[in-house]
Amino acid sequence: MNVSKRVEKLHPYVPGEQPKDRVYIKLNANENPYPPSKNVAKNVIKFIKNNPEKMGLYPDPDSVKLNEAIAKMLNQSGGVLCNAKVDGKNVFPSDEDKIPFTVTPDMIYSGNGSDEVLSFIFYAFFDSSKKFVMPEFTYSFYPVYAGYYDIPMDLVPLNEDWSLNMEEMVNRAKENKSGIIFANPNAPTAIGIKREQVRKMLESANKDEIFIVDEAYVDFGGESCIPLIKDFDNLIIVRTFSKSLCGAGQRLGYIVANPELIKTVFTVKNCVNHFPIDAISQVSGISACEDVAYYVKTSKLVVQEREKFYDFLIRKGFFVTKSQTNFLFVKHPQISGDVLYKKVKEEGILIRHFATKGIDDFVRITIGTKEQMSKLKNIFEKILAEC
Repeated sequence: MNVSKRVEKLHPYVPGEQPKDRVYIKLNANENPYPPSKNVAKNVIKFIKNNPEKMGLYPDPDSVKLNEAIAKMLNQSGGVLCNAKVDGKNVFPSDEDKIPFTVTPDMIYSGNGSDEVLSFIFYAFFDSSKKFVMPEFTYSFYPVYAGYYDIPMDLVPLNEDWSLNMEEMVNRAKENKSGIIFANPNAPTAIGIKREQVRKMLESANKDEIFIVDEAYVDFGGESCIPLIKDFDNLIIVRTFSKSLCGAGQRLGYIVANPELIKTVFTVKNCVNHFPIDAISQVSGISACEDVAYYVKTSKLVVQEREKFYDFLIRKGFFVTKSQTNFLFVKHPQISGDVLYKKVKEEGILIRHFATKGIDDFVRITIGTKEQMSKLKNIFEKILAEC
């Protein structure tokens, strides 16, 4: 059977290993180790029990109530959960995270995971006639979508300290008359840049080209760029329920941008899948947003464990970038990334090794619970003792 030339050129995304042969502790896919709020399961069960007929009806195609809940959550938290303050069920943003305007529902587009949202953004705002700019090492789904939509890329090497080369990215975008995309904090390097640094990039970049900041991990210690939307009509913020909102199984993602950009993404959605978010996922997403205090607490727990494990690795002679995410980017001067991954797997824990040239010495370790990280420490102690 002949296939199209488009398919022949595709290079699919490779997700974190999903084991089938045995039970592992999974610290390889940047999932949250904590379950969603009890509010989520309670409301989903209640919805199915009390509204069985809705299982046979199409859901709200525009996810209106979910978008309202997301906007309210962002206004409450300031967009960085681990920094927010909790007083009972009430949540308040830290002073540095306060958004200087009210995020409204018409500034939100929610979709079936941030990967679907990214797909629509690529289709809507990048063009096959010019190269868009991205870091050489960042979220590996970006080049997959570039190939899928036949969009050329201009990859900018990172600085020697693994941080983004912001000036070069802006210069390349100017030369190409094109847009920019990067994750902040970046993946897999775990390093973030400050909001004012992003502002300077936006001030120098093309005002007529899209500027995308992927904030999948920002709730674990970065600085959200949502406040910059007021001043830059070309800015899109991509976010997800999969990390800080303990919802990788829910498949919910969203963007925050000015309403005109949101309308454009809705147009693309309605040409691909009019009903992207099913009724149950909409209920679960709303329920998560209504219990912000729970997710503030779990985000803080992840950050605490991350800092403890960072200190442990440094003491043991590892090189570790200073993370603002729920994972650590790690290498050892005497143990290759591949060997470290395999030895840890033999002990029943999965971490992530990238075979990509340039980062193949590293492993990426998702932060788990206190008990899981304690087990991993013991395994590392054993591996180092054998060296």
